[in-house]
Amino acid sequence: MLHYLDFEKSIAELEGKIEELRHITGSGEVNIADEVSKLQAKVDKQLRSTYAKLSAWQKTQVARHQDRPHALDYINELIEDFTPLAGDRLFGEDNAVVGGLGRFRGRSVMIMGIEKGSDTEHRVHHNFGMARPEGYRKAQRLMKLADQFGLPIITLVDTPGAFPGADAEARGQAEAIARSMEISFQLKVPFVSVIIGEGGSGGAIALACANTVLMLEHSIYSVISPEGCASILWRDGAEAKTAAEALKLTAKDLLELGVVDAVIPEPLGGAHRDPKSMYMALGAELEHAIYKMDGIDGGQLRARRREKFMELGQKGLA
Repeated sequence: MLHYLDFEKSIAELEGKIEELRHITGSGEVNIADEVSKLQAKVDKQLRSTYAKLSAWQKTQVARHQDRPHALDYINELIEDFTPLAGDRLFGEDNAVVGGLGRFRGRSVMIMGIEKGSDTEHRVHHNFGMARPEGYRKAQRLMKLADQFGLPIITLVDTPGAFPGADAEARGQAEAIARSMEISFQLKVPFVSVIIGEGGSGGAIALACANTVLMLEHSIYSVISPEGCASILWRDGAEAKTAAEALKLTAKDLLELGVVDAVIPEPLGGAHRDPKSMYMALGAELEHAIYKMDGIDGGQLRARRREKFMELGQKGLA
């Protein structure tokens, strides 16, 4: 069953009518197929109109949609012979960060993702996509392994942020994030990162210091969540909508600011409405991004990655 967001009420009503018609036995007086076709056209028009003018807060809601494809969905669809690798070899395993070896369109790669989980049981298992230090240290281990064997790295980012618990802080959360970033800038292999849902704070950038950073059309990427920003600046979480606008967290904003390199269009109504089309679109963009780095010397890849991030924030300055 499709879950609707607050601003999709009119769409929900139309699609509800379509479902009702599909369960009606046809009679000579009413052509059910024609009525369904007319209503579907209205739904498509309403979706197109609604999603063409989403606010930053509405984009945030879409990015967090419970039916939106997650990291493991993309891995299962796009990666052949995926072999998961676990543990940081220092403390233990963190299920919020998934990763391993596989083949992407005939090419061996190292792929990692931050996994939120698709239902209550899996969300608890993956800690709602909030990684602890061992998750980032596992990512570091896999990055080094990929660098050692000359494998391109793909990361799929979807997290509200790193886990803020006392146990994570005690085990060096900030150091683990900083170290992940440091290792990212030392790599001599192609590195592509995709923001597939939420890209929250240091928990996201720890896996997104890549040569090419892609972003799905209705995903978000920011230094803090709108709710967190509102509680700090206005002392009121109800100001999250205002904070979302101020943070410039949408794909369109970040492309204009030069934070991301390209925006991948989503199916009408968001990735959750047509996951298969989204998998195909993301796969094509990933293949193109990696192909563009073929033949480039490892030292150059590393230098370009460093320069890219050093230049962030310079756009528009004299």
